[in-house]
Amino acid sequence: MSWLTSVRNALAYVVPAKKETPDNLWHKCKGCGTMTFHKELEDNLHVCPHCDHHDRIGPLLRFAYVFDKGSYTIVPLPKVPDDPLKFRDTKRYVDRIKAARVATSEGDALITARGTIEGRKAVIGVQDFAFMGGSMGLAVGEAFIRGVETAIQENCPYIIFTAAGGARMQEGILSLMQMPRATVAIAMLHDAGLPYIVVLTDPTTGGVTASYAMLGDVQIAEPGALIGFAGQRVIEQTIREKLPDGFQRAEYLLEHGMIDMVKHRRDMRATLASLIDYLGGERIAA
Repeated sequence: MSWLTSVRNALAYVVPAKKETPDNLWHKCKGCGTMTFHKELEDNLHVCPHCDHHDRIGPLLRFAYVFDKGSYTIVPLPKVPDDPLKFRDTKRYVDRIKAARVATSEGDALITARGTIEGRKAVIGVQDFAFMGGSMGLAVGEAFIRGVETAIQENCPYIIFTAAGGARMQEGILSLMQMPRATVAIAMLHDAGLPYIVVLTDPTTGGVTASYAMLGDVQIAEPGALIGFAGQRVIEQTIREKLPDGFQRAEYLLEHGMIDMVKHRRDMRATLASLIDYLGGERIAA
C-alpha cells in the first residue's frame, strides 16, 4: 500500500463524503416552467403555487386528499387474466403489465377504496395515468363494477376520478366491452337510488370519455384538465379547420355545457361532501 493510499483512507474517516442533491428537491411546473421546492408543492396538494397548474397524482394521494384521515380501506381488485389475447408488439404485454406494476406499486390502472368524506360514506375509484396511460382493460372494468357493487352494499355514492388515454389496445375487443359493462353497472347504481359522481382529471380521453366518464349525475373537472374523445390534431385533420384556443379543456367544456363545474383540488373534498348531502348521502355518526 503506497503512502498516498494510506493518507486517502485516513482522510475518509474525518472528511464527510459530498452529498448528492436529491432528485426530488425541486419540481419544474409543466404549466409555467417555474421551479418549486418539492415540499412546498406537496403542501399545496401538488398544485403549482405560481400558476395553479394541477399535477397528475396517483390513487393513494387522491384518497388522502379526499377521504377523512384514517377512514378509508382499499377494496381488493378482482382477479382477471393478465394477457387474455397473448398479445405481443415490440414487447410482450405481460412484460408491460409487470413493468407498470413495479413502477406504480399498483395492481392495475383503477384502484377503489371505501371510507368517509367529512363523515359521509362514499366509495371512490381513482384511475392512475401512470399505469399504462390509465387505459381501460378487463381489470379496470372489473374494478369499476366492484366499486359500484361495494357502493350498493354500503348504500352510499360511487365517485370516480377519471384519467385515461382510452381503451387498452392489447386487450382488443375485450377492452371495448368494458364500456357497455360499466354503463350497465351505473344503471344498477341508479336502480338502487344511489348517486354517481364523476371527477374528470387530466387527461380523460378515448373510450373512457365515451362511456362512464360522461354518465355522472354530476360532472366535475379539475382546472385545465384535457377532456375529449379524439385528439385535437385528429379532429383538425378531419374537419380541416383550426380549433378554438382551449378546446377540450375543462373551462371550455364548462362554458359549453358539457360539465357542471370546475373545482380546484383544495375545494374538491368540501364540494363532494356537499353533493353527497344534496343527493341523499348517509352521514356516519361521530
